[in-house]
Amino acid sequence: MGDQNLAAMLSEDDSEETGENKKPTLYQFSSTVRAVVRIRQKYQAMKKRRMERAVSASQHSAPSLSPCSEQRSTSPKIFTFDVVDGHSPVNVVKKRKRKKGRVLFPNSSRRVVPTKEQSRAKSCLVLLCVVVFLQVYNAIENLDDHVLKYDLEGLEKTLKREVFGQHEATDGLLDHLKDYLSTYVHSKPLVVSLLGPSGVGKSHIGRLLAQHFRSVVGEQLVMQYFVLHHCPTEDNVPVCTETLSSQVSDMVTRAEEEEKIPLFIFDEMEHMPTQLLDTVRSLIVKKDNNEYLNAIYILISNLEQDEITKFVLQNSTSITVSGRGHIGKELNSLLVSNLKKHHLLWLEAELLPLTLLEKSHVMECFIDEMSREGFYPERSHVERLADELGYYFVGEREFARTGCKQVVAKVNLL
Repeated sequence: MGDQNLAAMLSEDDSEETGENKKPTLYQFSSTVRAVVRIRQKYQAMKKRRMERAVSASQHSAPSLSPCSEQRSTSPKIFTFDVVDGHSPVNVVKKRKRKKGRVLFPNSSRRVVPTKEQSRAKSCLVLLCVVVFLQVYNAIENLDDHVLKYDLEGLEKTLKREVFGQHEATDGLLDHLKDYLSTYVHSKPLVVSLLGPSGVGKSHIGRLLAQHFRSVVGEQLVMQYFVLHHCPTEDNVPVCTETLSSQVSDMVTRAEEEEKIPLFIFDEMEHMPTQLLDTVRSLIVKKDNNEYLNAIYILISNLEQDEITKFVLQNSTSITVSGRGHIGKELNSLLVSNLKKHHLLWLEAELLPLTLLEKSHVMECFIDEMSREGFYPERSHVERLADELGYYFVGEREFARTGCKQVVAKVNLL
């Protein structure tokens, strides 16, 4: 019976608890906490009812009972720490102390607000950045001014207008000049070697360069040295060596005073004696002092013309009609070893080989020369004159054997 009563009491307590605790409490955040609280509340209710029943039973019992028996009957069967007397009722529910939450500071605030002090280092850094920017900008402007002084755009237009079939060589020459003339201080002079068969435009490029630089830097800072004209025999070599050294020294000194870069053009290099080649190399090779560093040397010759002709004929399919076949790098590796045997001077030079001209290029030479002489360049007449020259036939392409070498003589006979 006691077990049945206890089960009935638990069911009644469950119904009462469900009715009384409909409102959510703080303990619903954890299932474990809710279970513990629920068990404790049930235990408190059962204990309260048991004590009430015990008190009511003691009041209805006989008064002859001794105090010991009364105390023994009213005492709970289960040992607890609850005190049962008149001053501390058992039905008093102890209030739980709420735990104080942790005090959290917001992320946007600081415990100690720093004082606002202006840093001097920041101002110095800004000033340094401004100074560096102005210096770099001024240096770039000076570079542009230095390049504009030589009018390389005008030189490019002249070469494209008057040199036919050598686009790769002229573009390489202009690139070297732009890189070198962009500044005035250099560690070594610029040396460019124009190589190729006869009649492809080497000497013509040299004349155009001399004409252009005379107009921008002056007549005194440009030298055109023709070996067969300035040093015709081997007996004149010692005198030619001294004369060349003194002329180059005077021109370099004058150019240093005027802050300009002189131009030296040596044509017919294949006929230059070894002693004179050694002199030119001594002027070009870097020395301990700073003399002869700011200068441009153009070396023109028909050395290795057979090797260049053979290479062009064997690789005619990879060379475009406009001449942009990018053959300079492939030819350089073939030419360096042979040129080194001729003289060590060419190891100091940038090689720019000129290729064979095609029939269309020769016709352009005829049209240009006839226009200069006052003749009307009729198409049929130009083709007839071009057919009179010799050609290498490779597939459908025709390469002139002598280039534009005989064009002037043909036009003069008209």
